[in-house]
Amino acid sequence: MTEKDTELVTLGWREWVELPSLGLKHVKAKVDTGARTSSLHAFEVRDFNEDGIHRVEFKMHPNQHDKNEVVVCLANIIDQREVRDSGGHLESRWVIETPVRIGPYTWNAELNLTSRDDMLFRMLLGRTALRGRAIVDPARSFLVGKRRKKKKE
Repeated sequence: MTEKDTELVTLGWREWVELPSLGLKHVKAKVDTGARTSSLHAFEVRDFNEDGIHRVEFKMHPNQHDKNEVVVCLANIIDQREVRDSGGHLESRWVIETPVRIGPYTWNAELNLTSRDDMLFRMLLGRTALRGRAIVDPARSFLVGKRRKKKKE
């Protein structure tokens, strides 16, 4: 099957995303075709070697405007790249690959790690992660991903 044979999912310009291997159940992501790469909010980033595997541990505030909730994430590092931010500044960032789930759809995507505390969205889903999988309707939001309600205890 070629990419042309695959039906593309239509996403809104923002979607609720789950990153199950990182323990992140609901992250509001900006679906940004202007960004080549995808970025994930990270702070207190620490790289280390474990059994010969280069890994990274980082903390993440999954909800915008909430610095109280903190999730500690672990992932294998696949690269370190120079990434130009929206202001034109170059920054060296760790890159991980992880499954990204939006509604019923799941695929692997590369995410670079950077502090996004001053940004509205904790995650940018760039065009490389979307290629061959999705198109974006810039006039609509939350077409596929739904925020899951927390269960009452």
